Amino acid sequence: MRDLPPTATLRAFEVATRHATFTAASEELHVTQSAVSHQLRHLEELWGVQLFQRGKSLTLTPAGAALAPVVREFFMKLESTLGELREQNGRVRLKVSTTYSFALKWLLPRLPDLAQDHPDILVTLETTDAAIRFMPGEPDVAIRFGTGPYPGLFSEFLFREQIFPVVSPGLLQRLGKPHKPADLLRYPLLTRAGADMVPKWDLWFQQAGVTAPALRENVRLADTNMTIEAALLGQGVALARSGHVEQELASGSLVRLFTLALPSPLAYYFVCPQGVEVQPHVASFRAWMMAQSLQAAQGYGP
Repeated sequence: MRDLPPTATLRAFEVATRHATFTAASEELHVTQSAVSHQLRHLEELWGVQLFQRGKSLTLTPAGAALAPVVREFFMKLESTLGELREQNGRVRLKVSTTYSFALKWLLPRLPDLAQDHPDILVTLETTDAAIRFMPGEPDVAIRFGTGPYPGLFSEFLFREQIFPVVSPGLLQRLGKPHKPADLLRYPLLTRAGADMVPKWDLWFQQAGVTAPALRENVRLADTNMTIEAALLGQGVALARSGHVEQELASGSLVRLFTLALPSPLAYYFVCPQGVEVQPHVASFRAWMMAQSLQAAQGYGP
């Protein structure tokens, strides 16, 4: 660490690597050409390596070319970190990982309540369908959708959704309202690609006591949001998880069919490395998530 020069000298080197002459570098730094030349010479003496070939234009030596991206990354990270600290304005940043559909449909609409209850927490949402491993640089906590618990991690059950059919009022107007579950066999049923995470029509019909033939599929949709959008457009009946259609049901843009519901085989869990759960800002977020989950689960009854 004794070989680290003043920040101004490093900045002079970083700027000089992007210009062809001392004159151009001095104009960006708002100092004289001789000042830039002196700082670079001092740096070369300090490190014991030649950084530039001097001539009509500046050319980096192999040593200079090796050091240039290191110094540039240092300034970029410094600027980024300072920007984040100014943005946080005394708040604690909490990086939360979850699936895109859960973030969009369930968590995002509730975040204003978190900001009101805990103004000291600044949440950063990162979305992925893959389970993060909590490596350096990854989010602090995660909301996982699965079977739980998760060995080696702190995991806490949040809630389990109910699965039921939803449809647009426009489609009901065209085709009429079904009176019993078996009537849905004559409606266009939207199907999803995927395995364990996907609500299954055959399981819902089985729960309803209906022997259903193999469904005729015209299109298989890629994800939850696309399936809900297709239902909103009146393209068919969607088998939806309760937490993903709260706003649509409340606004009347989608209608739930029947009181019969299939409990989701998977549930949501709060997950983080052991010991992280007791950190004050994490504990506050955990408690808020648990309160929101209990409130939501009460509305997901069959």
